[in-house]
Amino acid sequence: MPAHDALSLGTWRRDPATVVRRAVSVPAGDLGPLTIVAESEVSGVATDWLPHAHPMHELVWVRGGTLTSRIGNRIFTVPAGYGLWLPAGVVHGGRLTAGAELHDAFFVPERTPVAFAGPTSITMTPLLESLLLRLVRTDLDAGARARTEAVVFDVLDPSERQFALELPGDPRIDGIAEALLADPADDRGLQEWADQLGISDRTITRAFRGTTGLSFAQWRQALRVHQALALLSEGVDVRGVSERLGYAQPSTFIAAFQRVMNVTPGLLAQAPAYRA
Repeated sequence: MPAHDALSLGTWRRDPATVVRRAVSVPAGDLGPLTIVAESEVSGVATDWLPHAHPMHELVWVRGGTLTSRIGNRIFTVPAGYGLWLPAGVVHGGRLTAGAELHDAFFVPERTPVAFAGPTSITMTPLLESLLLRLVRTDLDAGARARTEAVVFDVLDPSERQFALELPGDPRIDGIAEALLADPADDRGLQEWADQLGISDRTITRAFRGTTGLSFAQWRQALRVHQALALLSEGVDVRGVSERLGYAQPSTFIAAFQRVMNVTPGLLAQAPAYRA
């Protein structure tokens, strides 16, 4: 088993009330001429999906919360305003925050005229979302459905921001990754980790750069930004997010967030998708 598979689901600390499910349901039976089947649900509680795969492409997005998904050695964060495209057959697990609206759309692969190289963050524009929500309806005739599906494919575009965090997958430093996933506010420095693990700080640095392309400090900062996206979408204010993630001052958190996301957390939290 690869080292990264021995890690947890790859998301944040699990709420004790979390419900664990095997998979999102996939439309069964003959879909006839349909290419896209959309659906939505509000679970009301934090939910984990165990690793699974679908025979169809899936586009998933949320409102009023956040979805995180573990795919191989990467964690994808799906904040408000964005979706995650999962090609058919890709094994993934996920975690949904309590009370979030979960929306997904399944695409018949052989009838889908768009293709992405792998799991891809998608910009959920108001138009794209409204089109997919229209496809949830059961009263559309074949012509109306076909026209709606055609426009979906016209506006389905990858996001400029790909919210993926690479996990190390290296037994020398996987303990660091696990600890920070469980508690992103853990502020132990490089030398403290080196002393605890019985290896040199240079070894830790080389291992992080070799597996993730980032230094230890950069990787921890990126992980905290992923957690910040989840907290902001849940309605936590900037000061509250800063405190939860272990920053001494909100200004320090704001600067770190802006370096990664090219936008301040306050402006992101004011976006319509976050206020919905």
